[in-house]
Amino acid sequence: MSQAAAQPGLAAPRALREALHQAGYVADADLATACWLAQDLQRPLLVEGDAGVGKTALAGALARAGSRQLVRLQCFEGLDLSQAAYEWNYGRQLMAIRLHENSQQALREQDLFGRDYLLERPLLRAISTPEPCVLLIDEIDRADEAFEAFLLEVLADYQITVPEIGTVRATSIPQVILTSNGTRELSDALRRRCLYHYLDYPDLERETRIVRLALPQVQIRLAEQAVAFVQALRKQDLAKTPGVAETLDWIRALHGLGQQRLPEDLDLLLSTLGCLLKTQEDRFAMQAERLRQLGERGEAGGVGEALREAAR
Repeated sequence: MSQAAAQPGLAAPRALREALHQAGYVADADLATACWLAQDLQRPLLVEGDAGVGKTALAGALARAGSRQLVRLQCFEGLDLSQAAYEWNYGRQLMAIRLHENSQQALREQDLFGRDYLLERPLLRAISTPEPCVLLIDEIDRADEAFEAFLLEVLADYQITVPEIGTVRATSIPQVILTSNGTRELSDALRRRCLYHYLDYPDLERETRIVRLALPQVQIRLAEQAVAFVQALRKQDLAKTPGVAETLDWIRALHGLGQQRLPEDLDLLLSTLGCLLKTQEDRFAMQAERLRQLGERGEAGGVGEALREAAR
């Protein structure tokens, strides 16, 4: 009996991994298992990693794989309750007051602060939907610590307390994905409420699979050479390391220029590097001579041959 057959419980993470692949996302076994455990245990999943490694795309793929609605909360400095959870519909409340001005019936406070006057923002919407959804709390490290404190109630009990009407509990438990780029340290209280996964840059094989899945129209040789080049580029001392999104943009650009392999014309290659290098410092450092050195040292793997040909 095989090890996989002896552990039938492993079939569920494998099935989720395949479902993610069908939804256009290439996940490794560890990531698929982390997502499945978070779903099975009804716990939030905190996914940390550099920008561009596929954290946000993961939530979208989970929603597509499970035929669920994706509810996204984009975090930023100064994010408050009215933007994240709920807000009173002041215009509608004012209209109700004016309609009652000529009425003999007294207007009570509860008439103005009922659920009908509540505007749902992402957090309240996620716990109010009748069917389970995927709640993406994107870049939680950009929000203030005060917002983190409010978020603890949502993540621990899947409920939100509205002082005027009481506690709103989840109709169905959402699958919660939090992402962080690591720009600040998150609180221990938040981390304790979540399962955790660190998402690193993909290796050569996985990134090639990602490109082939996302861009099936691109020639295989171009995809393999371009991914090898980006893998070598990430080993350089750059201010901003290109992520998978930049790899896809660059390959789309090369394909759009009619290239079926990495250009041997260094000028053409350099003219497209704006898809990968997003700072003046990095763009200035990666000149023709630097590209030749990458090819001569073989640091670019399969792309070294093209670079050496271009250097002749």
